[in-house]
Amino acid sequence: MPKLKVRKSAKKRYKLIKGKKFVRQKAFKGHLLEKKCSKRKRNLSSRVIVNQSDTKAIKKMLVC
Repeated sequence: MPKLKVRKSAKKRYKLIKGKKFVRQKAFKGHLLEKKCSKRKRNLSSRVIVNQSDTKAIKKMLVC
């Protein structure tokens, strides 16, 4: 059976932190930033812990 490959897109999007949890960036900060207020842009810059229900799928993508 062939070796499983890591999904490169998932590797770029998620980072594993101490408590076996994944961290991700928030969406909607890629473009059209002129019409978004500073407070909203600042809030979108922060990182978020991925929901527990999604961690199994992410682990499978990253072959942890």
